[in-house]
Amino acid sequence: MQRKFLEDLGLEKEIVDKIMSENGSDIEKTKARLEAERDNYKEQLETAQNALKEFDGIDVKELQGKIETLNSDLKNKETEYQSKIADMEFSAVLDSAISSSKARNAKAVKALLDIEALKNSKNQSEDIKTAIEAIKTDNDYLFESNEPISKPVAHTGTGNLSSISTEAFAKMGYMQRLALKKSDPEKYNQLKG
Repeated sequence: MQRKFLEDLGLEKEIVDKIMSENGSDIEKTKARLEAERDNYKEQLETAQNALKEFDGIDVKELQGKIETLNSDLKNKETEYQSKIADMEFSAVLDSAISSSKARNAKAVKALLDIEALKNSKNQSEDIKTAIEAIKTDNDYLFESNEPISKPVAHTGTGNLSSISTEAFAKMGYMQRLALKKSDPEKYNQLKG
């Protein structure tokens, strides 16, 4: 709004000054708000341009190739972990079967097994037991026997320990002397002395 327009309407100079002052105040408020919005948009534009500059020189196909490589690496790691878990489970089944077979030396039994064939078996537990039984029949010395031991300790021949001479005492072994000491401590001390 221009001053001349108001003066041509026949308004007094005082009223024209007040109207112009109020109009100027409104214009300044609007101008300040518009300048703030403009500055905000400029800042956003600069931020967006700077972000786009970071992508300058980036080959999208190369980036897609890297993503595919990373996805492939993830799949390979997953396969590797699954393989390790399967190996641990197989080892646990194998060790349990060897232990329950009463093997004297687990390493010796494992050396005679076809580990790879057993790993690839559909029914690992049963195939392991069958393989261990086959080893047991061919190499029974590798396993503890269920047969009772016949006469593990021979007779010491001490006979009647109370009628022993000093000469016989001198020829006695440790176990015979111990038996004499337990059965007749007085005689033992007498012969020892």
